[in-house]
Amino acid sequence: MSENNAKNNFPRGGHGPMGGMRGGFEKPKDFKGTFSKLLDYLRPYRLKLIIVMIFAIGSTVFSIAGPKILGKATTKIYEGVISKITGSGGGIDFQYLLNTVLLLLGLYIISAVFSYIQGLIVTGVSQKVSYNLRKEISEKINRLPLKYFDSVSHGDVLSRVTNDVDTVSQTLNQSLSQIITSATTLIGVLIMMLYISWEMTIAAILILPLSMVLVLAIVKKSQKYFIEQQKALGKVNGHIEEVYGGHNIMKAFNAEKEVVDQFRKINKELYDSAWKSQFLSGMMMPIMNFIGNLGYVAVSILGGWYASRGVIEVGDILSFIQYIKSFTQPISQVAQISNVIQSTVAAAERVFAFLEEKEEVTESAKPVELDKVEGRVTFENVKFGYNEDKIIIKNFSADIKPGQKVTIVGPTGAGKTTIVKLLMRFYELNSGRILIDGHDIKEFTREHLRSHFGMVLQDTWLFSGSIMENIRYGRLSASDEEVIEAAKAAHVHRFIKTLPDGYNMMINEEANNISQGQKQLLTIARAILSDPRILILDEATSSVDTRTEILMQKAMENLMKGRTSFIIAHRLSTIKDADLILVMKDGDIIEQGSHEELLKKNGFYAELYNSQFAS
Repeated sequence: MSENNAKNNFPRGGHGPMGGMRGGFEKPKDFKGTFSKLLDYLRPYRLKLIIVMIFAIGSTVFSIAGPKILGKATTKIYEGVISKITGSGGGIDFQYLLNTVLLLLGLYIISAVFSYIQGLIVTGVSQKVSYNLRKEISEKINRLPLKYFDSVSHGDVLSRVTNDVDTVSQTLNQSLSQIITSATTLIGVLIMMLYISWEMTIAAILILPLSMVLVLAIVKKSQKYFIEQQKALGKVNGHIEEVYGGHNIMKAFNAEKEVVDQFRKINKELYDSAWKSQFLSGMMMPIMNFIGNLGYVAVSILGGWYASRGVIEVGDILSFIQYIKSFTQPISQVAQISNVIQSTVAAAERVFAFLEEKEEVTESAKPVELDKVEGRVTFENVKFGYNEDKIIIKNFSADIKPGQKVTIVGPTGAGKTTIVKLLMRFYELNSGRILIDGHDIKEFTREHLRSHFGMVLQDTWLFSGSIMENIRYGRLSASDEEVIEAAKAAHVHRFIKTLPDGYNMMINEEANNISQGQKQLLTIARAILSDPRILILDEATSSVDTRTEILMQKAMENLMKGRTSFIIAHRLSTIKDADLILVMKDGDIIEQGSHEELLKKNGFYAELYNSQFAS
């Protein structure tokens, strides 16, 4: 298993598989800067957020008024009972109680409506922010050079699109209104408590520092376990992704025991860190409740004494106890939200870091647009390395005439595939030039340049969809008739007609309901449909049987007619028919010419030919 791959696939946001275990996070490197950027995404919705604040405050105020009104009703009942016992009054005023119940019902209904409206608005804002972030990431991916993806795993990029954006979304959805509600509740409840009795308020508040000290100690202790939990979760995800990605290979080499043992090891790491983090974080609420109960005892004793002296009403004791509960709850919520915000800002920081990655070299201000490309390709002293300190193509020069069939041969690592990647400007040259019909490829926009190329690769790529849709991917505007003609030219039409649904047959996600050779023929049909002037075939026939290869050779002959073709192949039939053979070794062209010319030279190509094809 690739350890590096597992490391690179850590989900940072705590969502996705097993993402329910919230709380673990990595701290942001620049909290203030990232938080400011996050606010920029919320700025277009400031009017909606102001409305949310108003409704959140309104909902909280109506809720806060409830205990005081309920306390008044309790006092009325108490006074009525006492007057009945002493015979000094008419007993309990049931009409007053009915009016109080109706008033409370009305207040709680209004509070619920306000809460519903602000929740609806916040959900819309958070989902819109998530939508915009994912949209920007998707667009950014297309602007990033391939060099970026050579150094960053696909799992890490996917984690930013899914886990990290989900973390931001859920925090905005759940915590934004909660922060406003908690702050309003704290202030409102404190005012009501002071209104009832400032002495009892001080007695209740004096308990809080003790609970805060204990909670902060637990948070500090549990934080390292949460971080370990997230790392272990990343290892589990990376391991599972690897194993299922190469499930057949794993079973073919009887590696099940090794895989299971490795999974048990990293699963044990996740278990050890997860139960410690969850246990410690789970201790917070019991501790808060215990200390809160101490506060209730103190308030009850002090309130009873004040009530006996007539300083406060009996109902105010009930109201005050309810207010204490309402006062401690937002404090614990704020403590939890502070962790969530740290996690959110860390996730947002990863998203913004991705969005700020260096993009491809800017397009030419006045790009060249050729209505018709003849297909002349010239390499002038091309020098390139994936890393600047490790040059793999040192001094590549060649001049290919329009319509020529050029085969590039050489040992593994000679730079054959790199040449075609440079030709399509997937990477920028270190030095030298590549010209198309006398124009430097840097003078074209990438989109216009690549529109003149067609590619058929050894690793076929088909998406989940119908066969018709997969072929039409070569030219989205093509009609059904044009797609069928392309399939006929690729010698795949007859095979398609034998399928249950013909061209409408759905290719599944893994594209394993058709053979490798059939996939290749479909990609050739796609290339024929795109009608490119320059064609790239990268070992397209290397993984098919002889019968399918004959069909593919015929299909490729149709495809290459009148087009400049670059063929990376090891098959003798393809190499022998080439107009020009470029022999590469260590990043340089060391020989070039026709098959017969190169054999007569008795050089490196002849050595390759004799070792690979003599039989």
